Amino acid sequence: MKRIQLHRLICCVLLACVASAAPWTEPAKAQNAPVSTAKPSLSDFAWLEGKWEGNWGPRLAEQVWLSPKGGELPGLFRVVENDKPLVLELFSIIENSAGIEMRIRHFTPSLAPWEQSAIAIMRLTNMEGPNAVFENTSGGQPSRQTLIRVDADTYTERTEISQGSDNKQVTEIRFHRLKPTTEIPAPQKKKKH
Repeated sequence: MKRIQLHRLICCVLLACVASAAPWTEPAKAQNAPVSTAKPSLSDFAWLEGKWEGNWGPRLAEQVWLSPKGGELPGLFRVVENDKPLVLELFSIIENSAGIEMRIRHFTPSLAPWEQSAIAIMRLTNMEGPNAVFENTSGGQPSRQTLIRVDADTYTERTEISQGSDNKQVTEIRFHRLKPTTEIPAPQKKKKH
């Protein structure tokens, strides 16, 4: 019973976040930009590798993307509000014989699966330069996810949740790349005299 109540609370919080997000505006297109006819590959997403942060209203959104290896580019997304995690998301961009797809699975902070259904599988349906549109072909949520690269250290993630033909909720989070922190040197052993 408590798990169902927690699930409902998280759903309500996230839907409220989505509903209060900034409105979507089309990204500006460069004049006379060359249109690539090359088939997209996983290497087109290598720029995502690293740690990213963005603000989603009063919430902090964090992402970590690993490097692309073995046909996949995995990552983790976390939303924190008032120093409490609200949701965790595991995702992976995969290159297979069908093309490029993004797979997403949400979890509660205690790592219980959020969705009772299967993972969301979103197929890459459009790619212009570094901007990519993924669409959910199974009818699940989110219905669409768009990655819009602003510059080398900034991108916007736009997520659409469709509930019926007239009800679409859109949220955008602008992520900024975090610079790697310097490593703390290991303690040196004392020399014996």
